[in-house]
Amino acid sequence: MSKKALIAMSGGVDSSVAALLMKEKGYDCIGVTMKLYDNEDIGISTEKACGSTDSIEDARQVADRIGIPYSVVDFHVDFREKVMNPFVDCYLQGRTPNPCVECNRHLKFAQLYKAGEELGCDLIVTGHYVQIAYENGEYQLRKAVDNGKDQSYVLYSLTQEQLAHTMFPLGELSKDEVRAIAEKHGFLNSDKKDSQDICFIPDGNYKRFMKEQYEIEVGPGDFVDKDGKVLGTHQGYYGYTIGQRKGLGIAAEKPYYVVDILPETNQVVLGSNEDLFHTTLIAEDFNWITKGDVETQVVQAKVRYRQQAQEAQVKKLEDGRVQVTFAEPQRAITKGQSVVVYQGDQVLGGGIITAVVDR
Repeated sequence: MSKKALIAMSGGVDSSVAALLMKEKGYDCIGVTMKLYDNEDIGISTEKACGSTDSIEDARQVADRIGIPYSVVDFHVDFREKVMNPFVDCYLQGRTPNPCVECNRHLKFAQLYKAGEELGCDLIVTGHYVQIAYENGEYQLRKAVDNGKDQSYVLYSLTQEQLAHTMFPLGELSKDEVRAIAEKHGFLNSDKKDSQDICFIPDGNYKRFMKEQYEIEVGPGDFVDKDGKVLGTHQGYYGYTIGQRKGLGIAAEKPYYVVDILPETNQVVLGSNEDLFHTTLIAEDFNWITKGDVETQVVQAKVRYRQQAQEAQVKKLEDGRVQVTFAEPQRAITKGQSVVVYQGDQVLGGGIITAVVDR
């Protein structure tokens, strides 16, 4: 009897090819799309965003083409509670969220995992570019072969139990190879562009989203320098992120950058590019994938998705938080984003940056 696999199908080319490859390997596949919202709920009509009405239709057509059953699971309540609400709260705290991390943690590999169990599935399968290995009695999450598409940064929350019941069939392929497979099999989405935006804010205007969906609008406040001197007026502190230079509207001899955000006073602190470099951060809600000894260890770490991992030392603190100290100062370490720790191609773990503790 073949193993049963639940394929998370977003309507994009990656998950479509993942479904095809699993069927070709002999698995009994079920295609499932998470319905996260109605298009009208987020103010769009025809955008083919992940979890939208249109992406569901794309996924259904691919499932029909490769001959696997398909269904939709409605997670819109969970999505608002676990992803959208924390997204808004994070901005209100003067931080910059990463909703893809939370969607993977709470929806794809938690709620969808439960749905798979109820359907009698042995495995959850997604179209992420990442690999799983099993060595020394534990599962390892590893970077994809295609370094340019590697998505390990947003999957650090996976547990040993989840890795034991997950497959990533695209981990050994390049994006070009995936598109070629899709084209060969006549998939309508073979040349569909990758989504570059937050799925529930396809126009990127999160201030509009917060106003329309949550009736939140913070009024103007002061741009200040590190000494508290007023430099100008901004249109609400939550509209800025660490390292931002454009859109400040401040005339000066040297360029200003956002170096800190103070929600309690509705102030945005501006400084020089040099003020953005730090070596040490504190992270909370840290998930260790490995069961090995990582109390204090020299590793590689990165603080944003597209960054190359940099040499660092990681240290577990007594209160459960984790301190990461880089060998060289890193630019624009941002609270609310994730720090992910690697040993070569292996992901050791990751957590949410909550403090930068040095200059």
